[in-house]
Order: sequence, then C-alpha cells, then structure tokens
Amino acid sequence: MSINWVMLHEREGFVRLPNEQLIYTSPPRTSLSLQPPSQYSSRASFSIQSSAGIVYLTNQRIVYLPAQPTQQLQSFSAPLLNVHDTHVSAPFFGPNVWTALVQPVSGGGIPPSLPAVQLKMTFKEGGAFDFHSNFERIKERLHQAVEYARESSNGSPGAVNYSNVHLEELPAYDGPGNAPPNPPESYIAPPAPEGAPPSGSKTQSSSGEDAPEVGFEPPTEPPPGYEEVQQQSVANELENRLRRGS
Repeated sequence: MSINWVMLHEREGFVRLPNEQLIYTSPPRTSLSLQPPSQYSSRASFSIQSSAGIVYLTNQRIVYLPAQPTQQLQSFSAPLLNVHDTHVSAPFFGPNVWTALVQPVSGGGIPPSLPAVQLKMTFKEGGAFDFHSNFERIKERLHQAVEYARESSNGSPGAVNYSNVHLEELPAYDGPGNAPPNPPESYIAPPAPEGAPPSGSKTQSSSGEDAPEVGFEPPTEPPPGYEEVQQQSVANELENRLRRGS
C-alpha cells in the first residue's frame, strides 16, 4: 500500500503497469478512509480521508483517485495480495461500505510502526458488492498463479506472470446429468420352453372356465442375465428339435 505513488494520466486516470488490465471502475462519489486498526491506534497518529473519488480494480492492484486531490492525498494504491480480511457492510440506512486490512509497502508513505492499515471505501452510488465479487475472483486467480510460480521454482517465491492469469469467468459446468437419456432398447422375449402355452393364450381353471387373460407390458430394458437366459433357451430348443428329428 502506498500514498501518492500512482502515475496520473490526463485521459485514462492513471498510467497502467506492464500487463495491467482494468477490471472494475466505481461510480465517482466513492469515499475513502485510511486509519490504524483499533489495536494499533496508539502506535501512530495517521488518518487520511476523501469524501469522493473513483476506485479502480485491476488484475494487479487497487487504485483510488480523489475527485479533489490534496497535497496529503493525490492517489492511493495497494497490491491485491497485500489486501486481507475484506467484507461488505450493508447498514439499514446509508450506503454500503467495503472494509479491508492492508499491508503497507516499504516507503509507501505509511508510518513504519503500523504493520497494517484499515481501509474503508463507501460506495455512495452503489457498486460495493460488484467491486467485492470481482476483487475476490481476481485475488483467487492471483493466489493460484503464485502457487504455480512457487512450484515451478522448487518452493522459492517466484515472480507472477500477470499475462498468464486467467481473468474471465469460467463457464458453468454442464455435467452428464443434463445429457438427454438414451432411448430404451427394444425387448425380445426368449423362446418359450417346449410344452408351455403360447404368450397371450387363455388357460382353464380347475372349474373348467377360461381364466382371464393376463396382460403383459414389456419392460423398457432387458432384465439382469437376459443374454444368458436367451442363449440357454435357444440351445434347449435346438436340442429338442434334434431329438424329435431322430
């Protein structure tokens, strides 16, 4: 985190770093507050305020440019990996506030006695949750890039290649459950053993009356062991025919 380190640009607001891409731009009435966390308030007297300005989120850092620059605050920037414990507060009355703890960088204009500074940005015209979701997404990708760089350098911290960090949203997973079901296979009944009544024929009960015909609805798929039963039935039928022919 640093104060007044950002190189300003007349048209684009600020000069981009190598491989830096803009992800999000806030409405122009976003305020900023920097002060020590409560546990460090006795270490140094430090407070910076801006009632309106624009915050930019890139793939490398947060940049804030006040609407009315002063000698104390002309710009603010913080590397994304130096920003921790972020959350959005949504009060019943008033705009949403994004809060974080930021680690200062050496020579960044923050008293060296402060290991962290509390950052609050109030989104008076909305956008706090959009900023937060984009921040968390990009920071997660950066963590993955850092882990990859560390693995590639055998455990030692390696430089992150920002040009290789994937910034777009990943497509939604279209699992196999969404695929159309396969059409049911046709069912062919195995040949009936010799002497058995044909399918659909009527049988007589002990009283001599015809028993009601029992309807049969073929299943939508072969039963377990269907192929083995069919092969055995065909073999039995062939053996019976050979016997009758002899």
